[in-house]
Amino acid sequence: MNPQRILLTGAAGRLGSLLRRSLAGRYPLLRLSDIVSLGDAGRGEDIVPCDLADAAAVRSLCEGVDAIIHLGGIPYETGWPEMLQSNIVGTINLYEGARQAGVDRVIFASSNHATGMYPNDRTLSGESPPRPDSRYGLTKAIGEDVAALYAYKHGIRSLCLRIGSCLPEPDNRRALSTWLSHGDFVRLIEVGLTADYIHEIVYGVSRNTRAWWDNAAAYRLGYAPQDDAETYAAKVDTVELATELARSYQGGNFVPEEFSGRKEWLR
Repeated sequence: MNPQRILLTGAAGRLGSLLRRSLAGRYPLLRLSDIVSLGDAGRGEDIVPCDLADAAAVRSLCEGVDAIIHLGGIPYETGWPEMLQSNIVGTINLYEGARQAGVDRVIFASSNHATGMYPNDRTLSGESPPRPDSRYGLTKAIGEDVAALYAYKHGIRSLCLRIGSCLPEPDNRRALSTWLSHGDFVRLIEVGLTADYIHEIVYGVSRNTRAWWDNAAAYRLGYAPQDDAETYAAKVDTVELATELARSYQGGNFVPEEFSGRKEWLR
């Protein structure tokens, strides 16, 4: 299972740009798509601007590729209308386009915010039910279900990555549990492109000593992270998030934003 023609959505974003550099020249075709400028095409690159809310354009975008890395969408909290079009309609269009084009697999960038309302003394796995901490997190939980539909009903292999804090290095105490190094992110994508699976949900996290997430499913697929946030503990262990809610729940700063619930329910 070695796809030769790959589509990368959200290619102009922070993680998309990282993957563009990491995958450059390694495949006969790397199709790059976003709604903003991607500059000039490099060797083996095909640049196709596309609004994921445009179903017809997305169907055309998916033609002729073996695998899709779906990073496209809004990566932060905002209003319902924007979230609906970008993250929900866009993901549905992407999977439907993949179905019509006969694409073998989709790697879907989910988020740890799909489970952000769990307390940080709970160990979660890909089998843990969603408990989103935001509209953004909810769109990622919905995307995981879209992935399941298209895997089991339409035969598109789907790997959902509940990505943690993908940064050059951890920047606070929370990230000692959630950090995903850039190198390990690329390694996890490589596993997604080659492993044998139907529908899996795994966490995008390095092999952190303080990890909140049991990532055995990712290891079973061949993921072998090489980094541990504990290397940076002396530097960031005292850098705390500002509120008790943010410090106590896995979603961090997403949790207190607009919070009007009952803390006693959050166990």
